[in-house]
Amino acid sequence: MHSVINDYLPVLIFGVLSVVIAGAMLGASLICGHQKPYAEKLSAYECGFEAFDDARRRFDVRFYLVSILFIIFDLEVAFLFPWAISLSRIGAFGFFSMMAFLGVLGIGFLYEWRKGALDWD
Repeated sequence: MHSVINDYLPVLIFGVLSVVIAGAMLGASLICGHQKPYAEKLSAYECGFEAFDDARRRFDVRFYLVSILFIIFDLEVAFLFPWAISLSRIGAFGFFSMMAFLGVLGIGFLYEWRKGALDWD
């Protein structure tokens, strides 16, 4: 039993040290930071509704639509990086498979553009 405690002692020290450092950083930011809210700081920012208002009120569904479209087209880029790195090993089949994938995503992008999902009125 004694050897198990000795084996996990560095992990325990690391965990305690992490909590102490995180607490010190949080405490320092609360003590040293300026806690003076003003009108510009409390104004609506990118979300479209006022901060510190009723959390249960309705807001425009276009925020959800834009975020979903961002996630879809961001994942496209996430698939492009590994494909570009391994392109020399996967050959023509891998190239044309990715072109088909990009074609489908391009058609989806054009469809969303035609439907006006990217327009903000």
